[in-house]
Amino acid sequence: MTAILFGVLLVLLFAGVPVAFALGLAAIVTIWQGELMPMLIVPQEMIRSINSFPLLAIPFFILAGNLMQAGGISERLVLFSRTLVGSMTGGLAMVAIVTSAFFAAISGSGAATTAAVGAILIPAMVAQGYSPAYAAANQAASGALGVIIPPSIPLILFAISANQSVGDMFAAGFLPGFVVVGGLLVFAWLHALRHPVDHDEPSSLGDILRAGRKAILALLMPGLILGGIYGGIVTPTEAAVIAVVYSLIVGVVIYRELPLRALPAILRDSAITSAVVLSIIATAGLYGRIILTLQVPAVISEFVIGAIDSAWLFIILVNVLLLFVGMFLEAAAAILIFTPILLPIALSFGIHPVHFGIIMVVNLAMGMFTPPVGLNLFIASALSRTSIARLSIAVLPFVALMLVLLMIISFVPWLSLALTGR
Repeated sequence: MTAILFGVLLVLLFAGVPVAFALGLAAIVTIWQGELMPMLIVPQEMIRSINSFPLLAIPFFILAGNLMQAGGISERLVLFSRTLVGSMTGGLAMVAIVTSAFFAAISGSGAATTAAVGAILIPAMVAQGYSPAYAAANQAASGALGVIIPPSIPLILFAISANQSVGDMFAAGFLPGFVVVGGLLVFAWLHALRHPVDHDEPSSLGDILRAGRKAILALLMPGLILGGIYGGIVTPTEAAVIAVVYSLIVGVVIYRELPLRALPAILRDSAITSAVVLSIIATAGLYGRIILTLQVPAVISEFVIGAIDSAWLFIILVNVLLLFVGMFLEAAAAILIFTPILLPIALSFGIHPVHFGIIMVVNLAMGMFTPPVGLNLFIASALSRTSIARLSIAVLPFVALMLVLLMIISFVPWLSLALTGR
């Protein structure tokens, strides 16, 4: 039955069946062939999987990200970042990275970050002398910060799957996020030394203050959201609702760049995206129930513990596995499928669940800009008018860089646990 469960899933995925349908069909075929349980359990388990208050944060963060993308927030963040680092060697590439970090701390979505920031900065980078392929690759990699820096939808999903605090997972994402930002900035500087391009004139203190004043409402938003969560004032779900209201007021009333006539389209797009994510969660919950019924985690755990005697070796093997999985499977589905299997083994080696969650999320974030199904690659390709084949080659140095940063995050637990008080 285990062979059927995983075999059917792999066949359907390679056949191009959407992830949610592939998970659901694989589970149903296994239930039917093995007569594991009544078919009535299928809708019950799917409903149970999404009947969670913390999961309400996901559609609200998706809506907030779309509102911010259309409400003029990304332009102001770009202007502010440009006054900070635009005059440095590799400045405009650094602006894309810093702006993506700011936007990631607001939207929680890698795709939204890539689209919102890339639409402005990829053409600007090309005009300043960067190659279209490098500009697109830099933005695709920077966009992955949207799932590493909190608030992050994958962090929420891991917290729910692993029965951990969403607040702890958010706190754990900060320092690893800064490590990734720092690595990307250094790489942008080194690239500019080898491939010189124009850069902005140095900004005066007045320029920085004026740009900061224009972007202040966008910059205050992460503090409002995360401060409310860590201060115990609101739950992550309530913070997501606040983010929506805040984005709406700023875009419609204050910046006046979000016309009311655009709201129906934004609501429709947000509903479609939320439905896709929640469908994956629902069918992955059913799939996970079958995995537990077949005692797959216990069997794998017993085998791995018997074959591996080192936590370091286990972490290396997990990273190799997730790197491969992330190339073909969306982060949400991968977290929901593999957390029940891998977390018990990690716990047996003494690895803290919060640290393990950060390892998973950072690793799977790489899948957003690696072929063949990296969503950020497709967005950046469209924005830069660069072929996927060419962009897949241009992004390889960023993949190598992320592997180095991933190893640092994996083997230095303090980076993930320091801000959680663990």
